[in-house]
Amino acid sequence: MINKLVFQNLKHRWVRTVLSATAVGVQVTMILTLVGLSFGTLEDMSQRSKGAGADILIRPPGSSIIGLSTAPIPEKVLSFVGKLPHVAVATGTVVHPIGGANSITGIDLDSFSRMSGGFKYIKGGPFRNPDDVIVDEYWARQYHLDVGDEYTFLNRKWHVCGIVQPGKLARLFIPLKILQDLSANTGKLTMIYVKLDDPANLREAMKAIRAALPDYQIYSIAEYVSLISVDNIPGLKAFIYVVIGISIVVGFLVVFLSMYTAVLERTREIGILKALGATPGMVLGILVRETVILALIGTAAGILFTYGTRWAIMRYVPGSLTQIIVPDWWPIATLVSLAGSLLGALYPGWKAARQDAIEALAYE
Repeated sequence: MINKLVFQNLKHRWVRTVLSATAVGVQVTMILTLVGLSFGTLEDMSQRSKGAGADILIRPPGSSIIGLSTAPIPEKVLSFVGKLPHVAVATGTVVHPIGGANSITGIDLDSFSRMSGGFKYIKGGPFRNPDDVIVDEYWARQYHLDVGDEYTFLNRKWHVCGIVQPGKLARLFIPLKILQDLSANTGKLTMIYVKLDDPANLREAMKAIRAALPDYQIYSIAEYVSLISVDNIPGLKAFIYVVIGISIVVGFLVVFLSMYTAVLERTREIGILKALGATPGMVLGILVRETVILALIGTAAGILFTYGTRWAIMRYVPGSLTQIIVPDWWPIATLVSLAGSLLGALYPGWKAARQDAIEALAYE
């Protein structure tokens, strides 16, 4: 009987129900989209690092796990590493910012191709001229680029010579020597990638490289990829928690307003229920059940909305952002929406439960 009353109330006031559930859905979407972007971007970085085909990564002393825009490694280190035992290929890169969080990567195409197996060209081909740039499919889609188009960065015009499948190290590539000169890093590198003659020799090779370069950060690619996580990005976890906190506040305010309005609208109805013998606990239970249903409907809607945000991001800005669906966070988002909603329903429910039946029946 009570459940039927709850559903009839939600059905009768369907506009309020839809708006409240949508608002709760937005808070769930905020959480899942942010988490999906955080994990998706880091996962994409990991996949692109593995896509380079290297076994070992050499980074400069004191560098952070994420983000490099300088080139402090002398190029002679690359020549030295290339002569060490079990090193089949060693290649260096220069990473330089081109605005916002975007960067361009300079590569030696020959050695990079031998290491990674080469690019898979969707259109066009490799560098032919000093002003050529290779972009991956996601970058081309985001900026509407095609082979032969002009693209401006670093205060000069470049020509797109090739569009490649994503997943190999970066999204934009130009010749290494050109970027070294443009960024005032002639003879210097940002990172060095090493491919071994046999992956079974990894431990021995890393020991030799660490002995030869004691001040440098030496990682196996598997080890490096494991370090690309939310826990190792300064401030990212705190930012996620802040957004979750804001989402709880949003849910609280939305449900509070919705349930408070519902109590005012149903003053006479509550009076009738009390006159028929309904206890304060029964009245409170009706409002709590409505709140739980709204929260669950909103959560389901929020989960569906994240598929929409993922589609929009991968359709319009795939070169800058990557979002994945995070089912592990669905229970967390559900608990957050329920917590915010129940907090918002406490005072309206308490007010409804304490109403005097006679005063409620006399309410206009």
